[in-house]
Amino acid sequence: MKTLVIPDIHLKPWIFDEADKLMRKGAADSAVCLMDIPDDWNKAFKTELYAETYDRAIRFAKDFPNTKWCYGNHDVCYLWNQRESGFSVTATYTVCRKLFELESALTDSSLIAFVHRTDHVLFSHGGLRNYFIREVMEAESSDAEETAPEMPEVNFDTDEDLDRMLALVNSKGEGWMWSDESPIWYRPQYEDSADLFRREGWIQVVGHTPVEKIYDGGGFISTDVFSTDQNGKQIGESAFLVIDTQTCEWEKQYMK
Repeated sequence: MKTLVIPDIHLKPWIFDEADKLMRKGAADSAVCLMDIPDDWNKAFKTELYAETYDRAIRFAKDFPNTKWCYGNHDVCYLWNQRESGFSVTATYTVCRKLFELESALTDSSLIAFVHRTDHVLFSHGGLRNYFIREVMEAESSDAEETAPEMPEVNFDTDEDLDRMLALVNSKGEGWMWSDESPIWYRPQYEDSADLFRREGWIQVVGHTPVEKIYDGGGFISTDVFSTDQNGKQIGESAFLVIDTQTCEWEKQYMK
C-alpha cells in the first residue's frame, strides 16, 4: 500500500490542499498525518487561523476517511495545559474544541493515536525508542505481577506481539508522553538514533524536527520539510513522502 505522509502542519492549512490534490490524482492509497496542527511563529493571537487549519484537517479526514493521525506535542499540550514554546493561551479553547471535532469526525477512534503501524512501517510524530518501550513494558510487568503473576511476558517475535506493545504505548497519557523519550518528543535526528526501535525490513517515519530535505536516517525517515524559521521562511524542500508500506520503498512528491 502506498501511503502519503503529511508532516507537521503548524497553521498551514494549504498543506492539506496540496495533499488533497495528490490523493485525488492517485499518488497514494492512503494518508498519515503527523499533526502538530496548531502554533507557529508570531501567530499566537490569530485564533481564526487556528480554527481554519483544524477545519481544513477535519475536511480532509472526511474526504479521506482511512487517513491515520499521529498526535504531536503541539496538539496534546493544549489538552494537558503544558505551556511549551509557541503555546497560545488565546487559542486554547479553540484548539481543544477543534481537536475534539477532528476526533469525532473519524470513522474509527483508533485512527488517531501516538503511534500507528501499517504493514512494515511505524508512523509517529517524533519516533519510538527502545528506552521508552522498556520503561512502559517494565511498568506493565510490575502491575501484572500484582494482579496476575502467571501473565506471559510480551516479546516482539510476531506482529501480534508488536501490536500489543503499540496498543500499550498508545494507552499512555500525559505522565508518560510529556517526556523527551516519548514518541511525541524523541528526536532521532539529533539524539542517539541507535536507540531507535528497529525491526529488520521495517522503518519508522517521523516529523517533529525541521529538516531541509526528506531523508533516510538509517531506520527512520525524517519528513518535517514545511516548518518555518522565526522570520517565516520555510526551512525545507516543500515535498511529501510517499512510502510503500510493504517494501518500505519511497519517493518524494513535490508541490506543483
